[in-house]
Amino acid sequence: MAKPGYGKRSAPGQQPRARDDFALLPTRERYVAGFVDHLPDGAEMSVKQLAKQLPLYGQQAISTALKALSVAGHLRRVRCSVGAGDETRWVFRTFWSRTAHDNEWWNTYLATETAAQTAAPTAAPEASASPGPAAPAPDTAQTPPQTDHLTPEQAPEPAPVPHQRTPPQASAAEPAPPTREATSAGHTGHTAPSPAYLALARLGRNDHRLALSADDCTTLEPLATQWLDRGVTLDYLTSTLTAGLPTQVDSPVGLLRRRLINKLPPRLPTTESTSADNPIPSRRLLVECTDCGRPGPPEALPDGLCRPCHQTHTTTSDTPPDPTQIATVKAHMANLRTLLKPV
Repeated sequence: MAKPGYGKRSAPGQQPRARDDFALLPTRERYVAGFVDHLPDGAEMSVKQLAKQLPLYGQQAISTALKALSVAGHLRRVRCSVGAGDETRWVFRTFWSRTAHDNEWWNTYLATETAAQTAAPTAAPEASASPGPAAPAPDTAQTPPQTDHLTPEQAPEPAPVPHQRTPPQASAAEPAPPTREATSAGHTGHTAPSPAYLALARLGRNDHRLALSADDCTTLEPLATQWLDRGVTLDYLTSTLTAGLPTQVDSPVGLLRRRLINKLPPRLPTTESTSADNPIPSRRLLVECTDCGRPGPPEALPDGLCRPCHQTHTTTSDTPPDPTQIATVKAHMANLRTLLKPV
């Protein structure tokens, strides 16, 4: 049906499909959401393509429905940079979730490396199947070549035996490596603090309401480390902990502990370690405004809309029409009908 590209990507954390998934949406949005939910991953979700597949609505109606679904928390349009060096191009994706999520969940998920890897195009089969610097295959090393029909002059030379890895012998002059207990004993005096510890320590300097003691930072360090282990940056960790603070904070350590536990981002899948020679470049997703396509970071586009489009949507949806304007329009239309009557 739809060609891959600018395609659908399913977000995690969705409930099983049910009959009343989109029961609270209007008729048009419910119709479009039901169609998009049954599309496979990779199907094109541009307005033009969806209008071709949904004959009941045109492109303008489909665009308005997608904007409403973005505000409801079902989709986000993103772009991701691919390539290295001077050759860089952008790929466009639409993350879809059958279960509606709020802005905080979308911002946390799109800031992870999982979302960037999901949005990036899949690698070619040749690249994924390229052999690494591994030892010879067991079949080749154990099975000798057949030399039944070869003369002694043509017989191949025996294959060299690969060198076995042996642990290096410690010389008598080199001291023994320090034990784990000795390393942990000298951690406080000579080892630099972890990035999570530093991020917690800087909270009080940026906002006095979140001033923490050294013991508080040590207590919260394991919780903050879990965020960093899941691919979240330090800037996003800091912005999440400091967003929407009350006027007075009686217990900073209690508030931060509750936020670190309740707002923990999704867990990243375990990936194979890459070699130091060919590191995978980190990609950061840019969210696109569902209405006008303006890119920006996830936290700058609430409900998947830029600031002008969000203000327009809020104004048009919350402000009722002026009764005097309705009467003026009706009078104008009545006058036009009168002028069109034959004499």
